[in-house]
Formats: sequence, structure tokens, C-alpha cells
Amino acid sequence: MRKMKGFTILVLGLMLLLTACGGGNNGNNEATTPPASDATNAPAVEATEAPTAEPIDMGGRVIKAAAWWDLKPAGNTASEKARLDKIAEVEKKYNVKFEFVNVPFEEYMPKFTASVLGGEPFADIVQMEYKSALPAILKGQLLKVSEFTTAANNINNEANLLWKTAPIAGEEYGFDNPGTGGVGLHYNRDLFQKLGLPDPKELYESGQWNWDKFLEVAKQATKDNDNDGKIDTYGFSGWALDVFRNFTYANGGFVVDESAKTQGFTDPKTIEAAEFVNRMYNVDKVVRIKGSNKTAWDEYNTFKDGDVAMFITAAWNLGGLTFDLGVVPMPTGPQGDPSITFADNAASGKFIPKGVKDAQLVYQVWEETFDIPQTEDFPSQEWLEGIYTHEDDILITRDHINGTGKVLLDDSFPEFPTGLFVEDIIVGNQSVTATAEKVKPLAEASIGKLGQ
Repeated sequence: MRKMKGFTILVLGLMLLLTACGGGNNGNNEATTPPASDATNAPAVEATEAPTAEPIDMGGRVIKAAAWWDLKPAGNTASEKARLDKIAEVEKKYNVKFEFVNVPFEEYMPKFTASVLGGEPFADIVQMEYKSALPAILKGQLLKVSEFTTAANNINNEANLLWKTAPIAGEEYGFDNPGTGGVGLHYNRDLFQKLGLPDPKELYESGQWNWDKFLEVAKQATKDNDNDGKIDTYGFSGWALDVFRNFTYANGGFVVDESAKTQGFTDPKTIEAAEFVNRMYNVDKVVRIKGSNKTAWDEYNTFKDGDVAMFITAAWNLGGLTFDLGVVPMPTGPQGDPSITFADNAASGKFIPKGVKDAQLVYQVWEETFDIPQTEDFPSQEWLEGIYTHEDDILITRDHINGTGKVLLDDSFPEFPTGLFVEDIIVGNQSVTATAEKVKPLAEASIGKLGQ
């Protein structure tokens, strides 16, 4: 993600008008300032105080910011208190009022769609998952944030607390306060110590953290520890769909490219990843399956029982564990690049719907509420310190996982066959290549439906 800086055409226009009225030209519309190439040779000019534009009076307008949770800062931390103070300052400065709208998740998108189609968006700023934003963009329901920001993208405040989010279909629409995190390969430190397994962090730092080494460790962890004929500990667990997505992107493959409108199942790098995942489940059998369905979403939480060495999950799902944990980036695949370690299919941001009155001014005022002093060493520091008890986990998340996800929007496309592909391979143990060819026309048809 890149930093951003808003600008206001109204203020710039006023300053240009003041300059023109104040004798800023010589009567024939020629600039009196030397060209840039000659600026270093120009005589020194005594500095004068620039005219100050009056703050814009928004007439008591209410600006609504919506999400499926309460976006209003709670005031529990120094940064939240500072932002509450800044919101009050901005409200007074512009004669405006912020209202934070909390809509239940299941009602959120229907409410957004109905209100935008009716010409009256239910909020001026909306939180939205990228997978929901793409269809809205293709239907012309969201405005480009690039129209409200400068090309330099440098925000004008101390804390740099508002950024553009990743482009969607090649264009910039979203913005948000930056966070530090992403999908990492977590591991049970207690179990690693008990079983005498090599430390994943040491393997990563020595450049050995690849698929071969990951599978080697997973095999060592999958064992019958009490010789009763039953496996007591396993090397890995996770939601199969999520596992396939992340290993694919860690190998440089892709599932769908929304900009090029192409499917990735038949891409050689994707096929290689799917074959590796199938090997984990059906050949080496290092994956613990708690329920009756190998691909059930519930397997996302299987690691919480404490008998799994390594697992894929997001940081928000790590609360209340009974064991010590650690985290490293996803192991790099044979065709992978360490700069991309996971599939970011949970990306989200804030957007401005079509139909919002004075959208650029709304954005500018919202941006100004983030012009507060920096109270953390880096974004999400306090949050990460509440999740991880080891400083090295916080630092590796900040420096080696954050920003290494590549946005995946397969959930945006109607009936996109990612689930079918994984089901046939993991449950049916079907040929990966044959299955890729089977789902290819389904994926292409799904891509063609979006936006119609």
C-alpha cells in the first residue's frame, strides 16, 4: 500500500483567484516566475505571508461512515483519544458532524446496493470487502479515490495514518488507516520444543524455509508418541481452500486475475501448488482432519486443540490459546518469490459510493481526522502486542509478512469453482491437471458473468 495526500480544488481555486486579483501577472497573462530551469539563477525574493483561505462551512452536514462494526474510536488508547479530539476539532472547523453507522454484516451489502441504486447512499464512506467492492466497481457504484488525491500520495500529517489500499482491476478506489499483519505460517512453540523439532524462525532466517523443509518438519511432527497405534500429533492443519490459495500464491501462481479476466487453475505454478497440497493431505498425510470432511471450513480452527505443529490462520483468530505460539512467513515454493507470501482474499478498505454529494470534500474532511501525532512505533503495534508474547513474532509480522500478500478476488465471481477444484483433489484425490482442465471453462464462464 502507498501513502496518500488529499487536496481540495476549492482551496486551490481560491488561492489562484487571490493571486490573480493581487497582481500576480503583468497584464498579458505571462508568468512572472522564472522557468524551473532558470530558478537557481533567479534573484532572491523577500518572503511574504500567503493569504489564508477561510475554512469551508459545510452547513452542519452529517457525514456518515459505515461498517459492520462501530468505526468510532473507543478512546482506550492514546491514538484513539487523539483521533477523538481531532474529530471534534474537524467538526467545529468545517461545521460538520460525523455519524458512525453500524449495520449487521448480513444486511450490509443489500443496504449498500439498494441505497446506491436509489440515488441516496446510506453512508458517505463505506467499509467494504474487496470481493464485494469489485462487483460494485464494475457496476459503477464506487468512485475512484485517485480523483481525490495527488499523484505523490504523501499524506500531510505526522502519523501517516491514512493510506490508499491496493488497486482493484488496475484502478485505485479504496483508502484506510494502515494496519500491520497478514497471513502467516503459525506454529505451536510448546509442541516444537516437546518433539525436538527445528525452529521455523531459524530455518527462515538461514534461507532454508521452503516447501521441502516445511514438509520435512511436518513429517517429523506427525507421529504416534505413545505407541498405541494412533497418531497423537500432526504436522499441519487448516481450511483446505485457504491452504490451496496461500500455497499457490507462495509459489507465484494465481487463481484468478480480475484485471486480465483470466483463470489460473491451468497455470503450471498453480498446478504445482495443488499437487503439493494434495501430497500433504493424501500421500504423506501430515494434515490433521478433525471432522468428517477434509475441506470443511471448521478445520480452520483445528489447531486450537494443541496437537498440531503448524497451521495457517490470520492474527485475529489467535485469541485464547492454551499454548505458546510463533509465526513465520509462508514457506517459499519452487517457483515462488519471497516478496509474495500469501493470498490476500480478505482485503478490505473504505470507499466512497456513487451519489455522495461533494465527494472530494467528504474525503478531505475524513482524511483530516487522521492528522494526529504518532503514538505507536508502527501501525497496529498495540494490537500485535496483545496477540503475540514474543517480540520476534511482532517484528517478523511487521517486516516480513506485512505487505507481502497479493489480493485474490475469486469470491467476487459468481459460482467460481475454487471450492470444486479443491474438493475434487483433496476429497476425490483426482488428477490435478485433469481437474484444472475440468474447471477451466467453469471459471471462464464465471468471469464472463461478473459485471453483466
